[in-house]
Amino acid sequence: MKWLDYSRFFNLSAKHRVASLLRLTAKDSILNKSNRILMGGGMPNPKVFLMKEGMITLKDGRTIALPPALMEDALQYGASDGYEPLLKQLNSLTKRLHSPPCWSNSQILVTAGIQSALCMAIEIFIEQNDYVVVEDPCYCGALAIMYPYNPRFLPVESDADGINPEKLRVALSKWKPEQARSATHGVPKFIYTNPNGCNPTGGITSTERRKEIYKIASEYNLIILEDDPYYFLQYREQKDFPPSYLSMDVDGRVLRFDSFSKTLSAGLRVAYVTGPRQLVDKICLYQQVSVAHPPSLSQIIISEILRTLGEDGFLEHTKQLQKFYRDQRDAIVKAASKFLSSLCEWSVPEGGMFLWLKVRDVKDSLGVVDRALKDYTLLIIPGSGFVPDGAKPCPYVRISFSVVSPQEMEEGFRRLASAIRAELEENRKSENERNHSERPELIRRV
Repeated sequence: MKWLDYSRFFNLSAKHRVASLLRLTAKDSILNKSNRILMGGGMPNPKVFLMKEGMITLKDGRTIALPPALMEDALQYGASDGYEPLLKQLNSLTKRLHSPPCWSNSQILVTAGIQSALCMAIEIFIEQNDYVVVEDPCYCGALAIMYPYNPRFLPVESDADGINPEKLRVALSKWKPEQARSATHGVPKFIYTNPNGCNPTGGITSTERRKEIYKIASEYNLIILEDDPYYFLQYREQKDFPPSYLSMDVDGRVLRFDSFSKTLSAGLRVAYVTGPRQLVDKICLYQQVSVAHPPSLSQIIISEILRTLGEDGFLEHTKQLQKFYRDQRDAIVKAASKFLSSLCEWSVPEGGMFLWLKVRDVKDSLGVVDRALKDYTLLIIPGSGFVPDGAKPCPYVRISFSVVSPQEMEEGFRRLASAIRAELEENRKSENERNHSERPELIRRV
Protein backbone atom coordinates (compact mmCIF):
# COMPACT_ATOMS: atom_id res chain seq x y z
CA MET A 1 0.00 0.00 0.00
CA LYS A 2 1.26 3.48 -0.87
CA TRP A 3 1.22 5.86 2.08
CA LEU A 4 0.60 9.59 1.98
CA ASP A 5 3.41 12.03 1.39
CA TYR A 6 3.45 13.64 4.83
CA SER A 7 6.08 16.26 3.98
CA ARG A 8 3.51 18.97 3.21
CA PHE A 9 2.11 18.81 6.74
CA PHE A 10 5.24 19.36 8.85
CA ASN A 11 6.34 22.82 9.90
CA LEU A 12 9.95 23.95 9.87
CA SER A 13 10.60 22.91 13.48
CA ALA A 14 9.29 19.39 12.89
CA LYS A 15 11.34 19.03 9.72
CA HIS A 16 14.54 20.03 11.55
CA ARG A 17 13.99 18.13 14.78
CA VAL A 18 16.22 15.10 15.29
CA ALA A 19 16.24 12.31 17.84
CA SER A 20 17.73 12.96 21.27
CA LEU A 21 20.85 10.86 21.75
CA LEU A 22 20.24 10.57 25.50
CA ARG A 23 16.64 9.45 24.99
CA LEU A 24 17.69 6.78 22.51
CA THR A 25 20.33 5.42 24.86
CA ALA A 26 17.81 5.54 27.72
CA LYS A 27 15.43 3.26 25.80
CA ASP A 28 18.26 0.90 24.93
CA SER A 29 19.30 0.79 28.59
CA ILE A 30 15.74 -0.05 29.66
CA LEU A 31 15.22 -2.82 27.11
CA ASN A 32 18.66 -4.40 27.50
CA LYS A 33 19.65 -3.68 31.09
CA SER A 34 20.10 -7.36 32.00
CA ASN A 35 23.22 -7.81 29.86
CA ARG A 36 24.74 -4.34 29.81
CA ILE A 37 27.16 -2.34 31.95
CA LEU A 38 25.30 0.97 32.09
CA MET A 39 27.89 3.74 31.96
CA GLY A 40 26.14 5.90 29.36
CA GLY A 41 22.91 7.34 30.67
CA GLY A 42 22.38 9.76 33.52
CA MET A 43 20.00 7.56 35.46
CA PRO A 44 20.00 8.12 39.24
CA ASN A 45 20.93 5.13 41.38
CA PRO A 46 17.71 3.45 42.63
CA LYS A 47 19.45 2.59 45.90
CA VAL A 48 18.89 6.20 47.05
CA PHE A 49 15.13 6.30 46.33
CA LEU A 50 13.00 6.39 49.49
CA MET A 51 10.10 4.30 48.17
CA LYS A 52 10.62 0.56 48.18
CA GLU A 53 7.29 -1.06 47.29
CA GLY A 54 3.60 -0.27 47.19
CA MET A 55 0.08 -1.65 47.28
CA ILE A 56 -3.03 -0.30 45.55
CA THR A 57 -6.50 -1.40 46.65
CA LEU A 58 -9.32 -1.29 44.12
CA LYS A 59 -12.87 -0.46 45.16
CA ASP A 60 -13.91 -4.09 44.76
CA GLY A 61 -11.25 -5.14 47.28
CA ARG A 62 -8.70 -6.54 44.85
CA THR A 63 -5.13 -5.45 45.45
CA ILE A 64 -2.34 -4.59 43.06
CA ALA A 65 1.18 -5.05 44.37
CA LEU A 66 4.16 -2.99 43.28
CA PRO A 67 7.05 -5.17 44.51
CA PRO A 68 10.57 -3.73 44.82
CA ALA A 69 11.69 -4.62 41.27
CA LEU A 70 8.57 -3.08 39.69
CA MET A 71 8.76 -0.06 41.99
CA GLU A 72 12.35 0.47 40.90
CA ASP A 73 11.15 0.70 37.27
CA ALA A 74 8.30 2.99 38.32
CA LEU A 75 10.70 5.46 39.95
CA GLN A 76 13.22 5.48 37.11
CA TYR A 77 13.42 7.23 33.74
CA GLY A 78 11.45 5.49 31.02
CA ALA A 79 11.34 5.18 27.24
CA SER A 80 10.00 8.19 25.38
CA ASP A 81 7.37 6.18 23.51
CA GLY A 82 5.99 4.58 26.65
CA TYR A 83 6.17 1.61 29.03
CA GLU A 84 6.47 -1.52 26.91
CA PRO A 85 3.82 -3.68 28.69
CA LEU A 86 1.34 -0.79 28.51
CA LEU A 87 2.03 -0.26 24.81
CA LYS A 88 1.23 -3.94 24.16
CA GLN A 89 -2.05 -3.60 26.08
CA LEU A 90 -2.99 -0.45 24.15
CA ASN A 91 -2.21 -2.11 20.84
CA SER A 92 -4.56 -4.96 21.70
CA LEU A 93 -7.33 -2.65 22.93
CA THR A 94 -7.07 -0.38 19.88
CA LYS A 95 -7.27 -3.27 17.44
CA ARG A 96 -10.30 -4.64 19.30
CA LEU A 97 -12.20 -1.35 19.42
CA HIS A 98 -11.26 0.25 16.10
CA SER A 99 -9.67 -2.34 13.76
CA PRO A 100 -7.69 0.36 11.91
CA PRO A 101 -7.40 -0.44 8.18
CA CYS A 102 -3.88 1.03 8.16
CA TRP A 103 -2.73 -0.92 11.21
CA SER A 104 0.43 -2.22 9.52
CA ASN A 105 1.70 1.37 9.34
CA SER A 106 0.27 2.52 12.68
CA GLN A 107 2.01 3.31 15.92
CA ILE A 108 0.96 4.21 19.46
CA LEU A 109 2.71 6.77 21.64
CA VAL A 110 1.92 7.10 25.36
CA THR A 111 1.83 10.73 26.52
CA ALA A 112 1.58 12.69 29.74
CA GLY A 113 -2.12 13.42 29.33
CA ILE A 114 -4.18 14.16 26.26
CA GLN A 115 -3.57 17.92 26.38
CA SER A 116 0.16 17.30 25.99
CA ALA A 117 -0.52 14.96 23.08
CA LEU A 118 -2.70 17.55 21.35
CA CYS A 119 -0.14 20.28 21.90
CA MET A 120 2.70 18.25 20.42
CA ALA A 121 0.63 17.11 17.45
CA ILE A 122 -0.66 20.57 16.58
CA GLU A 123 2.80 22.07 17.02
CA ILE A 124 4.45 19.76 14.50
CA PHE A 125 2.02 21.09 11.88
CA ILE A 126 1.00 24.68 12.56
CA GLU A 127 2.92 27.75 11.45
CA GLN A 128 2.23 31.47 11.79
CA ASN A 129 -0.97 32.59 9.99
CA ASP A 130 -1.89 29.09 8.80
CA TYR A 131 -5.48 28.40 7.84
CA VAL A 132 -6.88 25.98 10.42
CA VAL A 133 -10.19 24.09 10.28
CA VAL A 134 -11.96 23.65 13.63
CA GLU A 135 -15.46 22.81 14.71
CA ASP A 136 -17.51 25.67 16.13
CA PRO A 137 -17.91 25.62 19.10
CA CYS A 138 -14.54 24.08 19.83
CA TYR A 139 -12.70 22.73 22.88
CA CYS A 140 -10.96 25.75 24.40
CA GLY A 141 -7.82 23.79 25.29
CA ALA A 142 -7.18 23.08 21.60
CA LEU A 143 -7.80 26.71 20.66
CA ALA A 144 -5.34 27.84 23.33
CA ILE A 145 -2.60 25.77 21.68
CA MET A 146 -3.24 27.46 18.34
CA TYR A 147 -3.73 31.11 19.36
CA PRO A 148 -0.01 32.02 19.62
CA TYR A 149 0.37 31.16 15.93
CA ASN A 150 -2.26 33.76 14.87
CA PRO A 151 -4.11 31.18 12.80
CA ARG A 152 -6.74 32.12 10.27
CA PHE A 153 -9.54 29.97 11.65
CA LEU A 154 -12.06 28.36 9.36
CA PRO A 155 -14.80 27.59 11.92
CA VAL A 156 -17.26 24.95 10.79
CA GLU A 157 -20.66 24.98 12.43
CA SER A 158 -21.51 21.92 14.50
CA ASP A 159 -24.72 20.84 16.19
CA ALA A 160 -26.03 17.82 18.09
CA ASP A 161 -24.94 15.61 15.15
CA GLY A 162 -21.44 17.10 15.01
CA ILE A 163 -19.68 19.00 12.25
CA ASN A 164 -21.85 19.91 9.28
CA PRO A 165 -20.12 18.45 6.19
CA GLU A 166 -21.79 20.93 3.84
CA LYS A 167 -20.40 23.83 5.88
CA LEU A 168 -16.99 22.13 5.80
CA ARG A 169 -17.08 22.09 2.01
CA VAL A 170 -17.98 25.76 1.97
CA ALA A 171 -15.07 26.56 4.31
CA LEU A 172 -12.65 24.79 1.96
CA SER A 173 -14.17 26.06 -1.29
CA LYS A 174 -11.57 28.80 -1.81
CA TRP A 175 -9.14 26.03 -2.79
CA LYS A 176 -9.24 23.32 -5.42
CA PRO A 177 -8.60 19.77 -4.12
CA GLU A 178 -5.56 19.36 -6.36
CA GLN A 179 -3.91 22.34 -4.62
CA ALA A 180 -3.84 20.33 -1.38
CA ARG A 181 -1.11 18.01 -2.65
CA SER A 182 1.61 20.60 -2.06
CA ALA A 183 2.47 23.09 0.70
CA THR A 184 2.52 26.14 -1.58
CA HIS A 185 -1.17 27.05 -1.76
CA GLY A 186 -2.05 27.66 1.88
CA VAL A 187 -4.53 24.78 2.06
CA PRO A 188 -5.23 23.85 5.71
CA LYS A 189 -3.16 20.95 7.00
CA PHE A 190 -5.61 19.51 9.49
CA ILE A 191 -9.10 19.56 10.90
CA TYR A 192 -9.58 19.36 14.67
CA THR A 193 -12.66 17.61 16.04
CA ASN A 194 -13.98 16.23 19.33
CA PRO A 195 -16.55 13.80 17.88
CA ASN A 196 -17.98 12.02 20.94
CA GLY A 197 -19.51 13.92 23.86
CA CYS A 198 -18.09 17.09 22.36
CA ASN A 199 -16.70 19.59 24.84
CA PRO A 200 -18.72 21.84 25.19
CA THR A 201 -21.90 20.71 23.38
CA GLY A 202 -22.21 17.05 24.40
CA GLY A 203 -22.99 16.21 20.77
CA ILE A 204 -21.92 13.07 18.92
CA THR A 205 -21.01 13.19 15.24
CA SER A 206 -23.29 10.83 13.32
CA THR A 207 -21.91 7.95 11.28
CA GLU A 208 -23.17 9.50 8.05
CA ARG A 209 -21.41 12.77 8.78
CA ARG A 210 -18.17 11.03 9.75
CA LYS A 211 -18.09 9.24 6.41
CA GLU A 212 -18.68 12.48 4.52
CA ILE A 213 -16.12 14.39 6.60
CA TYR A 214 -13.52 11.70 5.99
CA LYS A 215 -14.28 11.86 2.27
CA ILE A 216 -13.78 15.63 2.26
CA ALA A 217 -10.58 15.31 4.28
CA SER A 218 -9.32 12.86 1.66
CA GLU A 219 -10.25 15.18 -1.20
CA TYR A 220 -8.47 18.15 0.40
CA ASN A 221 -5.62 16.09 1.87
CA LEU A 222 -6.30 17.03 5.50
CA ILE A 223 -5.06 15.27 8.62
CA ILE A 224 -7.94 14.54 11.02
CA LEU A 225 -7.11 15.20 14.66
CA GLU A 226 -9.63 12.95 16.42
CA ASP A 227 -9.67 14.13 20.04
CA ASP A 228 -11.75 11.49 21.83
CA PRO A 229 -11.40 11.53 25.65
CA TYR A 230 -15.16 10.94 26.04
CA TYR A 231 -15.30 7.87 23.81
CA PHE A 232 -16.60 5.67 26.65
CA LEU A 233 -19.01 8.36 27.87
CA GLN A 234 -21.48 7.95 25.03
CA TYR A 235 -24.99 7.36 26.35
CA ARG A 236 -25.88 4.45 24.11
CA GLU A 237 -24.96 0.77 23.97
CA GLN A 238 -21.30 0.28 23.09
CA LYS A 239 -22.28 -1.88 20.14
CA ASP A 240 -24.09 1.19 18.76
CA PHE A 241 -21.12 3.57 19.03
CA PRO A 242 -20.49 5.28 15.68
CA PRO A 243 -17.25 4.19 14.04
CA SER A 244 -14.18 6.22 14.91
CA TYR A 245 -12.30 8.09 12.20
CA LEU A 246 -9.39 5.76 12.94
CA SER A 247 -11.58 2.78 12.09
CA MET A 248 -12.34 4.19 8.61
CA ASP A 249 -8.84 5.51 7.90
CA VAL A 250 -7.80 3.85 4.66
CA ASP A 251 -5.41 6.68 3.70
CA GLY A 252 -3.36 7.06 6.87
CA ARG A 253 -4.61 10.58 7.67
CA VAL A 254 -6.03 10.17 11.20
CA LEU A 255 -4.31 10.94 14.48
CA ARG A 256 -6.49 9.62 17.28
CA PHE A 257 -6.16 10.80 20.89
CA ASP A 258 -7.39 8.63 23.78
CA SER A 259 -7.14 9.17 27.52
CA PHE A 260 -7.50 7.33 30.81
CA SER A 261 -8.46 10.57 32.57
CA LYS A 262 -12.20 9.88 32.31
CA THR A 263 -11.98 6.13 32.93
CA LEU A 264 -9.26 5.43 35.52
CA SER A 265 -7.62 8.61 36.81
CA ALA A 266 -7.29 12.22 35.72
CA GLY A 267 -4.33 12.89 38.00
CA LEU A 268 -2.12 10.08 36.72
CA ARG A 269 -1.88 11.94 33.38
CA VAL A 270 -1.74 9.02 30.96
CA ALA A 271 -3.07 9.26 27.42
CA TYR A 272 -2.03 7.92 24.04
CA VAL A 273 -2.04 8.91 20.39
CA THR A 274 -2.50 6.43 17.55
CA GLY A 275 -1.82 7.07 13.90
CA PRO A 276 0.55 6.73 10.95
CA ARG A 277 4.09 5.87 12.02
CA GLN A 278 5.48 8.85 10.08
CA LEU A 279 3.39 11.29 12.15
CA VAL A 280 3.66 9.56 15.52
CA ASP A 281 7.44 9.40 15.16
CA LYS A 282 7.54 13.19 14.78
CA ILE A 283 5.40 13.63 17.89
CA CYS A 284 7.71 11.28 19.79
CA LEU A 285 10.71 13.43 18.82
CA TYR A 286 8.89 16.40 20.35
CA GLN A 287 8.16 14.38 23.49
CA GLN A 288 11.84 13.45 23.77
CA VAL A 289 12.85 17.10 24.16
CA SER A 290 9.87 18.30 26.21
CA VAL A 291 8.71 15.96 28.99
CA ALA A 292 11.25 13.29 27.92
CA HIS A 293 8.76 10.50 28.65
CA PRO A 294 5.34 10.02 30.26
CA PRO A 295 5.43 9.33 34.04
CA SER A 296 6.78 5.84 34.71
CA LEU A 297 4.85 5.34 37.96
CA SER A 298 1.58 6.41 36.35
CA GLN A 299 2.06 4.12 33.36
CA ILE A 300 2.88 1.13 35.53
CA ILE A 301 -0.18 1.73 37.72
CA ILE A 302 -2.42 1.94 34.64
CA SER A 303 -0.81 -1.15 33.13
CA GLU A 304 -1.22 -3.15 36.33
CA ILE A 305 -4.86 -2.11 36.64
CA LEU A 306 -5.49 -3.22 33.05
CA ARG A 307 -3.69 -6.50 33.72
CA THR A 308 -5.77 -7.09 36.86
CA LEU A 309 -9.09 -6.24 35.21
CA GLY A 310 -8.32 -7.86 31.88
CA GLU A 311 -9.57 -6.33 28.65
CA ASP A 312 -13.13 -7.58 29.19
CA GLY A 313 -13.08 -6.34 32.78
CA PHE A 314 -11.92 -2.89 31.73
CA LEU A 315 -14.69 -2.62 29.13
CA GLU A 316 -17.22 -3.74 31.73
CA HIS A 317 -15.91 -0.96 33.98
CA THR A 318 -16.54 1.57 31.20
CA LYS A 319 -20.17 0.43 31.01
CA GLN A 320 -20.55 1.31 34.69
CA LEU A 321 -19.09 4.73 33.91
CA GLN A 322 -21.65 5.15 31.15
CA LYS A 323 -24.49 4.44 33.53
CA PHE A 324 -23.17 6.83 36.18
CA TYR A 325 -22.74 9.74 33.79
CA ARG A 326 -25.99 8.98 31.98
CA ASP A 327 -27.79 9.28 35.32
CA GLN A 328 -25.92 12.55 35.95
CA ARG A 329 -26.99 13.77 32.51
CA ASP A 330 -30.62 12.90 33.18
CA ALA A 331 -30.50 14.72 36.51
CA ILE A 332 -29.02 17.91 35.04
CA VAL A 333 -31.59 17.98 32.23
CA LYS A 334 -34.37 17.49 34.77
CA ALA A 335 -33.03 20.36 36.89
CA ALA A 336 -32.69 22.60 33.83
CA SER A 337 -36.28 21.86 32.82
CA LYS A 338 -37.44 22.77 36.32
CA PHE A 339 -35.62 26.09 36.69
CA LEU A 340 -34.49 27.33 33.27
CA SER A 341 -37.10 26.35 30.68
CA SER A 342 -38.29 29.96 30.23
CA LEU A 343 -34.78 31.42 30.28
CA CYS A 344 -32.54 29.06 28.30
CA GLU A 345 -32.45 26.64 25.38
CA TRP A 346 -30.45 23.42 25.13
CA SER A 347 -30.08 20.10 23.39
CA VAL A 348 -29.90 16.98 25.54
CA PRO A 349 -26.23 15.89 25.52
CA GLU A 350 -25.63 12.46 24.02
CA GLY A 351 -22.25 12.05 25.71
CA GLY A 352 -19.56 13.73 27.76
CA MET A 353 -19.89 15.78 30.93
CA PHE A 354 -21.44 19.06 29.81
CA LEU A 355 -24.70 20.86 29.12
CA TRP A 356 -24.46 23.69 26.58
CA LEU A 357 -27.02 26.32 27.54
CA LYS A 358 -28.09 29.22 25.35
CA VAL A 359 -29.31 32.12 27.50
CA ARG A 360 -32.28 33.77 25.81
CA ASP A 361 -32.40 37.52 25.22
CA VAL A 362 -28.71 38.16 25.87
CA LYS A 363 -26.07 38.72 23.21
CA ASP A 364 -23.17 37.73 25.43
CA SER A 365 -23.23 35.48 28.49
CA LEU A 366 -20.22 37.14 30.18
CA GLY A 367 -22.46 39.39 32.27
CA VAL A 368 -24.51 36.41 33.46
CA VAL A 369 -21.38 34.40 34.29
CA ASP A 370 -19.83 37.30 36.21
CA ARG A 371 -23.03 37.97 38.15
CA ALA A 372 -23.54 34.27 38.93
CA LEU A 373 -20.11 34.09 40.55
CA LYS A 374 -20.09 37.44 42.37
CA ASP A 375 -23.69 37.57 43.58
CA TYR A 376 -24.68 33.91 43.73
CA THR A 377 -21.36 32.03 44.28
CA LEU A 378 -22.01 29.85 41.22
CA LEU A 379 -19.12 28.98 38.91
CA ILE A 380 -19.96 28.34 35.25
CA ILE A 381 -17.97 28.87 32.05
CA PRO A 382 -18.81 31.51 29.41
CA GLY A 383 -19.38 30.20 25.91
CA SER A 384 -17.00 32.75 24.38
CA GLY A 385 -14.07 30.58 25.48
CA PHE A 386 -15.20 27.91 23.01
CA VAL A 387 -15.59 30.20 20.01
CA PRO A 388 -12.57 30.47 17.69
CA ASP A 389 -13.05 34.24 17.61
CA GLY A 390 -13.04 34.74 21.36
CA ALA A 391 -13.92 38.43 21.02
CA LYS A 392 -17.22 37.57 19.36
CA PRO A 393 -20.25 37.81 21.70
CA CYS A 394 -21.65 34.41 22.64
CA PRO A 395 -24.96 33.79 24.46
CA TYR A 396 -23.97 30.27 25.62
CA VAL A 397 -22.63 28.94 28.93
CA ARG A 398 -21.09 25.56 29.63
CA ILE A 399 -22.38 23.63 32.63
CA SER A 400 -20.47 20.65 34.00
CA PHE A 401 -22.54 17.89 35.59
CA SER A 402 -19.75 15.42 36.39
CA VAL A 403 -19.18 16.03 40.12
CA VAL A 404 -22.32 17.78 41.39
CA SER A 405 -25.16 15.96 43.15
CA PRO A 406 -28.79 16.23 41.95
CA GLN A 407 -29.45 18.51 44.93
CA GLU A 408 -26.55 20.77 43.95
CA MET A 409 -27.79 20.81 40.36
CA GLU A 410 -31.18 22.13 41.47
CA GLU A 411 -29.67 24.71 43.79
CA GLY A 412 -27.16 25.74 41.14
CA PHE A 413 -29.84 26.28 38.53
CA ARG A 414 -32.03 28.14 41.01
CA ARG A 415 -29.11 30.54 41.48
CA LEU A 416 -28.44 30.70 37.75
CA ALA A 417 -32.08 31.56 37.07
CA SER A 418 -31.83 34.42 39.59
CA ALA A 419 -28.61 35.65 37.99
CA ILE A 420 -30.16 35.59 34.50
CA ARG A 421 -33.26 37.47 35.63
CA ALA A 422 -31.14 40.07 37.40
CA GLU A 423 -28.97 40.50 34.32
CA LEU A 424 -31.99 40.82 32.02
CA GLU A 425 -33.53 43.41 34.35
CA GLU A 426 -30.33 45.45 34.41
CA ASN A 427 -30.07 45.24 30.62
CA ARG A 428 -33.66 46.52 30.31
CA LYS A 429 -32.93 49.43 32.62
CA SER A 430 -29.79 50.33 30.69
CA GLU A 431 -31.70 50.16 27.41
CA ASN A 432 -34.46 52.42 28.79
CA GLU A 433 -31.90 54.95 30.06
CA ARG A 434 -30.14 54.92 26.70
CA ASN A 435 -33.42 55.48 24.86
CA HIS A 436 -34.35 58.26 27.27
CA SER A 437 -31.01 60.04 26.82
CA GLU A 438 -31.29 59.83 23.03
CA ARG A 439 -34.83 61.31 22.93
CA PRO A 440 -33.88 65.02 23.45
CA GLU A 441 -31.28 64.77 20.67
CA LEU A 442 -33.93 63.40 18.33
CA ILE A 443 -36.26 66.27 19.25
CA ARG A 444 -33.52 68.84 18.55
CA ARG A 445 -32.88 67.28 15.13
CA VAL A 446 -36.58 67.50 14.29
